[in-house]
Amino acid sequence: MDDITALILDDHAAFRRGFARLDDAKDAEQMRAVWEPLALHLEIHAEAEERILYPHLLRRGGEHADEESLDAIRDHNKIRDAIAESRRHEVGTDPWWSAVWRARRENTEHLGEEEDEGLPDFRRHASDELRARLGAQWLAFYGEHPSGKGLTFRDKDPQRYVAAARSQSRPAQA
Repeated sequence: MDDITALILDDHAAFRRGFARLDDAKDAEQMRAVWEPLALHLEIHAEAEERILYPHLLRRGGEHADEESLDAIRDHNKIRDAIAESRRHEVGTDPWWSAVWRARRENTEHLGEEEDEGLPDFRRHASDELRARLGAQWLAFYGEHPSGKGLTFRDKDPQRYVAAARSQSRPAQA
C-alpha cells in the first residue's frame, strides 16, 4: 500500500505541472481548462491533509508539529482565498491572473515548507504501518469525493484547528 507522504508528494508534483501548463495556455479556453481542475485539486488536497495528515502529525510529530500544522492551515486558507478570488473574475483578465499568481505563490511556499518540515517530521515519528494505513485513507478520501463531491472548502481558524485535533482521542499506536 502507498505511504501517505508519497501520495502527498505525488499531488505536489501534479500541482507544479499544472501551474507549468497554465504558463503555456494561449487563450481563456485553455486557461480555464487547466485552472479549474487544478484549483479543485488544490482544494481537495488541502481538505484531505487537514482531515488525514495533520491530526496525526499533531499527535505524533516532533517539537515543531504545532507550528508546522498552524502554518499549513494558514497556507491552505491563503490558497483557498486566492482560488475564490480567481472565480470572481473573467478568466484571463488581469484580476484573474493576479489571483491565480497569488494562489501559485502561496502554494509554492506551502509545498516547500511541507516538504522540508512537516513531511520529514511525520516520517521520522510515524511507523510504516501508520503511513500505509493513512495512505489507504487518503486514496479512499479521493474516491469518496470525486470532483470534491460532498466537500465544502472553507477557511479554518488555525488555532481552533490545532486545539480540536489535539483534543481528539489519540489513535492506537502503530
